[in-house]
Amino acid sequence: MNWTSAVKSALNHKPALKPSINLSILETLLSKCRDLKHFNQILSQVITASLIRDTYAASRILEFATGASFVTLDSSRKIFNQIKDSNGFIWNTMMKAYLLRNSSKNVMGLYKTMLSCTISPDNYTYPILLQGCTLRFSAIEGRQIHDHVFKMGFDCDVYVRNTMVNMYAVCDGVSSARHVFDESPVLDSVSWNTILAAYVQRGDLVEANEIYNLMAEKNVIASNSMIVLLGKLGHVTEARDLFDAMPERDMVSWSALISSYEQNELYTEALAVFKEMVANGTVIDEVVLVSVLSVCAHLNEVDGGRLVHGLAVKTGIDSYVNLQNACIHMYARCGDIIAAEILFNTSYKLDQVSWNSMISGYMKCGLLDRARSLFDIIPEKDVVSWSSMISGYAQHNLFLETLAMFEEMQQEDVRPDETTLVSVVFHDMEEKGVSAWNAVIDGFAVNGLGERAIEMFSKMKRCGVIANEITFIGVLGACRHMGLVDEGQHYFYSMVKEHKLEPNVKHYGCMVDLLGRVGLLKEAEELIFNMPMEPDITTWSALLSACTKHGDREMGKRVGRRLIELQPNNDAFHVNLSNICAWKGDWDDVLEIRRQMMQHGVAKTPGRSSI
Repeated sequence: MNWTSAVKSALNHKPALKPSINLSILETLLSKCRDLKHFNQILSQVITASLIRDTYAASRILEFATGASFVTLDSSRKIFNQIKDSNGFIWNTMMKAYLLRNSSKNVMGLYKTMLSCTISPDNYTYPILLQGCTLRFSAIEGRQIHDHVFKMGFDCDVYVRNTMVNMYAVCDGVSSARHVFDESPVLDSVSWNTILAAYVQRGDLVEANEIYNLMAEKNVIASNSMIVLLGKLGHVTEARDLFDAMPERDMVSWSALISSYEQNELYTEALAVFKEMVANGTVIDEVVLVSVLSVCAHLNEVDGGRLVHGLAVKTGIDSYVNLQNACIHMYARCGDIIAAEILFNTSYKLDQVSWNSMISGYMKCGLLDRARSLFDIIPEKDVVSWSSMISGYAQHNLFLETLAMFEEMQQEDVRPDETTLVSVVFHDMEEKGVSAWNAVIDGFAVNGLGERAIEMFSKMKRCGVIANEITFIGVLGACRHMGLVDEGQHYFYSMVKEHKLEPNVKHYGCMVDLLGRVGLLKEAEELIFNMPMEPDITTWSALLSACTKHGDREMGKRVGRRLIELQPNNDAFHVNLSNICAWKGDWDDVLEIRRQMMQHGVAKTPGRSSI
């Protein structure tokens, strides 16, 4: 009997005797419920006995249903709809269920219904709503909820405030999050950890340091976050010093330090920290072992990798797919393709990474036929699968096969991932000159992977390769894409101070675009005026675009007129300036611009639809 049939049967049935169920019995039955059939029986008894009309009993049934994996979300909603005398807790339970079951879009709709039913939200309602906005990256709805929080008088609640800080950090930027944080009347450890995490996520070491130093009590979570950030930015010595100064550490502390060493290619040091961790008796988890297996793969330490694999088996987490993939990759990279093959063939749970790791391993070991056979039967070929085959053939000087595979990839309508292909060629080069590093840095930057570009620049410096002007175009471009003003200025000024390179017009153009994108229009204009060379069209155009984006029409008019002076026959510059004047209501200027266009014979290019 399904849920609907059970409810209908219970509603139509009129028992001769009073059903023997009460709140105490209900709690006992729910504690023993393990499947849908048993739950439906309990639900039928509750409805038949009219216990569903008891608000507490109804809330317990709904709370159990939303937390049980065998009860669908639709079934929980039907139970919710049956409850007559609901309260804020019941509505919160249903909203939280939508949130936890990856259906956050329904949370806002339920909230609107809640308000129309005159059910009062409480300080648990708004964190659920804010989390829903965060999951959907909806800053607009988040700001609406912020207004409701203020109007309903929950703006002083620390739990609500903390959730709001996180929402703004994820959806709207760290400056909005910091504004809410600074206005909070009460701050707890979660408040400090949340704003710190926002700066860590952004990679802003200066602000993160400021927050960390202001903390009255530097808890383990905050210290772990700082270790992660320091490692990410290449400050491994500082990360180690902070780790050593911690009065107490948890598993994440050790994992963060190991990852810091691993990310910065200090593999021997990473392995040494892992040995310390084991000797210290700290519990080991999947994340740590995956990092250590990567270290063993880079060091070609197959014996050490086997010990780590054995530790995973001993702790009972060897069946985790991420760990299996790390083991397969380690064995394949270290040349023990048989061990990798055995693990691959005996694993009951494989994903795309598993298949790609084996294909790459076969290619590395020269077993090209096996790689091709596996590639042909792979359930789904992604860009990494194709890249592994193409780079494998190229590394073995089979250029006809390389071209044939690339052509086949195009026929299958798979778009080549430039960064993946460049990165895989790159890592196998014995000698990496500045041109190779520049190609990878620029490849990451133009494809929106700014963090990877900056990571590669840091590795380039550690390898002793001297950067040139082209290197910094890629690095500044990466900062521009991510809106990292402080970092961009640091790299820009380091060209002269550290690398003895004079920035050219392209470097200045990158900085103007970076400043303009984040709304620092005055700073961008001042930089143009202070340039030691004449600004080019691209630089002025970047500033005009920023003026339009941020609504600075006065500056936009100045910049627009300057562009027309430089290129009087460019219709786009005339049209942009005309639009800016129209927004300001300067219709005389609009007519003057149109007159100038006619005088110079400049015609607006007609718009065309894609159809």
